[in-house]
Amino acid sequence: MDQPRHVPVLLDRVLELFAPALHGKPAIVVDTTLGMGGHSDALLSAHPELTLIGLDRDPQAIEMAGERLARHGDRVHLVNVTYDHIDEAVEDLGYSRVDGVLMDLGVSSLQLDEEERGFAYSKDAPLDMRMSKGSGMTAADVLNTYSHGDLARILSTYGEERFAGKIASAVLKEREKEPFTNSGRLVELLYAVVPAASRRTGGHPAKRTFQALRIEVNGELESLRLALPAALGVLGVGGRIVVESYQSLEDRMVKQAFAELAKSKTPPGLPVELPGHGPEIKLLTKGAELANEQEIEDNPRAAPVRLRAAERIGDPR
Repeated sequence: MDQPRHVPVLLDRVLELFAPALHGKPAIVVDTTLGMGGHSDALLSAHPELTLIGLDRDPQAIEMAGERLARHGDRVHLVNVTYDHIDEAVEDLGYSRVDGVLMDLGVSSLQLDEEERGFAYSKDAPLDMRMSKGSGMTAADVLNTYSHGDLARILSTYGEERFAGKIASAVLKEREKEPFTNSGRLVELLYAVVPAASRRTGGHPAKRTFQALRIEVNGELESLRLALPAALGVLGVGGRIVVESYQSLEDRMVKQAFAELAKSKTPPGLPVELPGHGPEIKLLTKGAELANEQEIEDNPRAAPVRLRAAERIGDPR
């Protein structure tokens, strides 16, 4: 097998956070975003009694990670499914609770490195952006068929793009001449539309538009909205969840989901905690943790990461 290209983000911190829940006992972890299997491989190596359930919507990732993790034998179970089906995947394998859940969100290194997938705006490639190849609409479909209003909405909401309306107008004008097929033409359009002053302070002009298209094509935020309660629902008492987000919309959803379960539901003013009304989780990180300079130097893809972690202390069932 070729040397894996994936460098796991914040690997040492992820291992440190999971260790108290996994050390010295048979345990189960679900890696909900398996990718190239880097985090999973390290967890399996660190904990000889660990059983790992790896989920990924991309069949190619399942195949490649399967090769990487084969040396761990029957301690590995891989499932080709989106992470919002985590509860079904766990139940189908005969488990009711797990000791750890890892969510490393966003586009994987495998998908970024495969030029024909069209995720990277630095390379001219077909405007695909599907995390699971061969099913569903592509980024080109979005650009060529969405109305001005719908296109502006996703650019503004999912890309937090200030110039969403101007970009949508330019796309509609250009697609009348010829449909969009490749990323290079879209990048040229964005350079022309996004003001130079904004480019100097806001990074590459294509960054936000490509993010928005990717989220729309793959239904990422809707999947995450469903996945967070499902993941917390399969986590046993003492189990831990670690989430790595790479953009503010994801991180906000994680923060809100954690905050809701970390607070007491006992009405204010009562002298004691009502049974069944206490916090369900305790936060293990103060806010979102960032990659340090050394981590970013070693692995530039760690630059935007926001890590949050929690431990289940109460069981709602």
